Amino acid sequence: MTIKQLSIFLENRSGTLSKVLEQIKKSKIQLIAITIADTAEYGILRIICNEPARAYEELKQAGVAVALSDVFAIELDNEPGRAADAISLFSDAGISVTYLYSFLFNGKGILIFRTDNTEEARETIILNNLKFINEDELCKLV
Repeated sequence: MTIKQLSIFLENRSGTLSKVLEQIKKSKIQLIAITIADTAEYGILRIICNEPARAYEELKQAGVAVALSDVFAIELDNEPGRAADAISLFSDAGISVTYLYSFLFNGKGILIFRTDNTEEARETIILNNLKFINEDELCKLV
């Protein structure tokens, strides 16, 4: 019910992002979604791609500080308010979302998020018949 996400810690200086993206390009790995959050000193680059395990190994070998983690990916109708409706279900269940980002694909919204309560998030997804995306479906997006 979850997918793999790469989290990469970057110094906040010119060229560090480019180095990571060039390594992914060289490895012929397709990016699906990418986001970066920053502070004055460093950034956390989060990547969803078609081959996360291979990307992890390639980046590690290149000396990049990278972690592989599980996140949820749910599909939503591309209509105003659908993300708010979905997140309200988790909030109402007492589940906090630690971070979230989204993108559109083939007319559907894809919501990527992480929570510190994975089991309750799974139950909420099932109980509310939310359409989740697994690794196999994710690879079909590219």
